[in-house]
Amino acid sequence: MHGTFSDSKSTWKELTDALKKDGRCAHALDYGDKGKRPIAQSAGEVSAFVDEVLRKTGAATVDLVGYSQGAVLARYYAKNLGGAAKATSLIGIAPPNHGLPPGNTPDWLAKRCPACVDMQSGSPFMKALSEGGDLVGAVRYTTIASKHDGLLSLATQALTGPPGRVSNVVIQDSCPLDFTGHGQMTHAWTTVKWAVNALRNNGLADPAYKPC
Repeated sequence: MHGTFSDSKSTWKELTDALKKDGRCAHALDYGDKGKRPIAQSAGEVSAFVDEVLRKTGAATVDLVGYSQGAVLARYYAKNLGGAAKATSLIGIAPPNHGLPPGNTPDWLAKRCPACVDMQSGSPFMKALSEGGDLVGAVRYTTIASKHDGLLSLATQALTGPPGRVSNVVIQDSCPLDFTGHGQMTHAWTTVKWAVNALRNNGLADPAYKPC
């Protein structure tokens, strides 16, 4: 799932190419009028899309990959719309898992982008998403973050859970000279390699992996 004000075509080219090279099928959708609609509403589109992918491929489950809002959307789908039974893993790239910094959405933007309000730290949506812990079902989680994100802190992106369920990786822990920011995350080869590594390891990126 792509991020806010974006679409799948402009987000996933590099990762799609890498997944196909790795022998995997990649499916992407455009949701929520470029991610502006309420996240709960967009999650219904994700649910229908996943069901269609499972029907067409005959697969039992999918691996979900979400960038920025897309990662939060995937978590909502897994928790509230039965996605935990249909997803083996969830890989979040630059995910605002604990909300955007307060005051990040001026009134004029809030009117045009309900999803931006949903993602605010402390919003009713974020409180409900966090209630009961970060994990659901048997889904395995990876988060891929950058110290140079510019929008999100590392703590905002990380999920809490045991090592067998969660892997929080920071690009600069392995590649200290990588200066990738929030808007470039899905296009950076370090991020792409981390995502492929996570998928090769049942949804859990190996912290010892050196993508650079």
